Amino acid sequence: MPGKVSPDELLAHVFGRTGTAAEDETVLQGPANGEDAAAIAFPGSDETLVVSSDPISLAASQVGTLGVPVACNDIAASGADPRWLTVVIMLPGEDAPLEEITRDLDVAARDVGASIVGGHSEYVDQLERPLLSLTAMGTAESFVPTGGAEPGDSVLVTKAAGIEGTAILATDFGDELAVDDAVCERAEAFVEEISVVPDARAIREHATAMHDPTEGGVLAGLLEIARASGVRLEVDRDSVPVREETRALCEAAGVDPLRIFGSGALLATVPGDAVADCLAALECAGFEGAKIGTVSAGEPELAVGGGSITDPVEDDLYPLWERADTEN
Repeated sequence: MPGKVSPDELLAHVFGRTGTAAEDETVLQGPANGEDAAAIAFPGSDETLVVSSDPISLAASQVGTLGVPVACNDIAASGADPRWLTVVIMLPGEDAPLEEITRDLDVAARDVGASIVGGHSEYVDQLERPLLSLTAMGTAESFVPTGGAEPGDSVLVTKAAGIEGTAILATDFGDELAVDDAVCERAEAFVEEISVVPDARAIREHATAMHDPTEGGVLAGLLEIARASGVRLEVDRDSVPVREETRALCEAAGVDPLRIFGSGALLATVPGDAVADCLAALECAGFEGAKIGTVSAGEPELAVGGGSITDPVEDDLYPLWERADTEN
C-alpha cells in the first residue's frame, strides 16, 4: 500500500540518522514523529528559520497549483510566513506539461508571497505522471510544533474536512462518479482553498500546536497531534465541518470525508479561554472555524465516533488511484 512510511520505520531507520543534528545547537526542532517542519535558530536573531519538504505525485491535474500550498502549509502550521521555495520537477517523458506546471507554480507562489529560488527539472520515462518535490522556507517569531498540545486545550479546525481530497475526486475521478456536473464544478474550485497560510496567521499567537492534515485526512492529522504531544484527543465527529460537495463525491466514491487528503483545513489546539478569540479572528479573516474536541492526559490516541484510533490512518484515495492504474 502506498503512503507515508510508518512511525515505527521512521523511529528505526530515520530519526537516529540525522548527521550532526543532535549536536547542533541551532537545530531547535529536528525530525520527529508528526513534526512536518524543522526549526533552526538564526545566530544573532530573534527569528527562527522554518523548513519543510513535501512531494506531490498522485494528483494528475493542477499538480503545480497544489504543490505550492501543500509545501507552504507546513511552514504556516509552524507559525511562520513562507518566503522561499525550491522545486524539483520530475516529468514522465518530453510530452509532459512542463509549461503548464511551471505557470501554475509561479501563480501559486505569488499567491502566498513566496519566491521560487531554485530546484531541478528532468525527464524520467519510468514515471506515469509528474512528480514534484518542494522545499519551503520561512521565518517565525515563535515556532509552533505539532507536539505542543496540552491537557485542557480545545481542538479547532478551520474551513472543513477533505478539501484537497474533494478537489482531487472531482478532477481525477469526476467523469467516473455519479455526481451532478454542477457539484463537480464547485468541487474543482476547492483547489483554490487548500492554502492554510492565512488561517494559521489568524490564530498562531494562541496556538499550542498546529498541524496541516494531508494524507489520511483530518483523522490522520488529529492522531499525529496526539502522538507527537503524548496526549489523548477526544473529538466529536459530528462537529467536524464537511461540505455538501465533499459528502456527495465521497458517497459516490465510497470513501470517508475524514480520511481523504485534508489540505485546506488547519488543525490547532488552543487554551480553552482562547477559543472565542480564535474563532472570531478566523471569521474576521473570512474563514470558517469550529471547536471539535478537547485534549486530555492519557496514552496517545484519538477518541472519535465511539472508538479509539491508535494506528496510522491510511488515505481512502489510494485504492482509487491503484484501481485506475490497473484499469489503464
